[in-house]
Amino acid sequence: MPGTGGGVVDRLTPTPELVVSGRRLVTPQGVRPGHVCVTGGRVTAVTDTDPGPAAARLDAGEHYVLPGLIDSHVHFRTPGLTHKEDWEHGSRAAVRGGVTTVMDMPNTVPPTLTPETASAKAALVDGHSLVDYRFHLGLDPDRPELLADLDARVATSVKIFMAGHHTAPTVVRDPDQLEKAFAAAAQGGVQLVLHAEDDGLFALLDSWWGEPGSYLEYEARRPRTGGIVAVAKVLELVRRHGTRAHILHLSSAEEADLVCAARAAGLPVTFEVTGHHLSFTDKDTRRLGARTRLSPSIRAAGDQDRLWRALREGQVATLGSDHAPHTVEEKTRGVAQSPPGLPGVQELAVAVWTGMRRRWPEEHPDVAAVRLVRHLSARPAELFRLPGKGRLEAGADADLVFLAPDVPWMLSAGDVESKCGWSAYEGWTFTGRIERTLRAGRTVWDASTGSYGAHDGRLLGAAPAAPTPSAGTAGTEAPTP
Repeated sequence: MPGTGGGVVDRLTPTPELVVSGRRLVTPQGVRPGHVCVTGGRVTAVTDTDPGPAAARLDAGEHYVLPGLIDSHVHFRTPGLTHKEDWEHGSRAAVRGGVTTVMDMPNTVPPTLTPETASAKAALVDGHSLVDYRFHLGLDPDRPELLADLDARVATSVKIFMAGHHTAPTVVRDPDQLEKAFAAAAQGGVQLVLHAEDDGLFALLDSWWGEPGSYLEYEARRPRTGGIVAVAKVLELVRRHGTRAHILHLSSAEEADLVCAARAAGLPVTFEVTGHHLSFTDKDTRRLGARTRLSPSIRAAGDQDRLWRALREGQVATLGSDHAPHTVEEKTRGVAQSPPGLPGVQELAVAVWTGMRRRWPEEHPDVAAVRLVRHLSARPAELFRLPGKGRLEAGADADLVFLAPDVPWMLSAGDVESKCGWSAYEGWTFTGRIERTLRAGRTVWDASTGSYGAHDGRLLGAAPAAPTPSAGTAGTEAPTP
């Protein structure tokens, strides 16, 4: 087609509003030089040949130009918990990290459990977000049948907490309620996203161990067995009902093996890995204490190695930050009272990029760029039916990110945009920096000036449902430059 791929540009095409030129465009076909034409907030063409006159131009040079990144696991704390975070701060952190779309979790006050609470939440966010957004609805354990008739305009995904913690609004402890939720979700074509740890197992350990006296004792009370038992339960429910299930913040080698085996057997189950489980191990807890008190816990180096291997082999579906800010005062209340969670949407992409470059120095950086886009853009867009997102090609939203791949820089407290004002990554030296972020063809973060754009991010609808792919091989392909 003229103007979209080869060497011919259609001169009858209207003058684009913006042309972004670069030598490293990360497209669905791989990394290539070219020019991205933008009009009306959408990509109209990706061309080899300069399209000629344009109202505005940006030259990305040797920076990678990525499609806008998607963090499908954030807690921006609106409504009811805005002393920890709000959409102005959270979305600034997002765009500074190259994220142009977020999916917010339901554990707010009140929790987002119904179409009415989702609508009220959207009204509060409107006019305050630099990023586009969609919500995961929460499960009301007393009304699991609602999932059978969930309107896709409200949500295409529902969060289930199988274990409780400080901000979990509704925890499903009753096996019958869980079974009904999986059956109703399968009937309604709803994607379940799960905090898959076993609350009964944790309660048993708590009654025996008592309260932890230090952060080094925390994992003994929230061990890997909680995740392994819960994942096994999820897989059995998926097998019985055919429900699409996505395991959040998977943390151990055994859980990864279970989900990969289930996918090979044809079950529609996927998993997320967080930036913090790729970045920290239990040894870091000796140094960072409350800052790395998380749920699920930070695990051992062997678990971290398994999660990195899952990313390299394409077994991971999505990368997420589980951006869950708490104030410094809350995090330093004492081991038993300190809530789990850390901010991470700003650090996610650069932390994963840095890890890939350092763990696999022999790998061509184009391969790392394709992998980053696959699991932090394309796959979440597919999984959660986000229209126009996840790809750099004609017809997509003009969400673009300039990544300087080799720039070293250190994160300081002054760089942190989250309202909580701290980061577990303070003092880290990263390789790679987000230089510019565009949403709908307009700059929302410019590192050269330290400036942000307009808070006019929009609530996203749902793309049409696609047939469930064969799970035996999906997500296992190796990226190529």
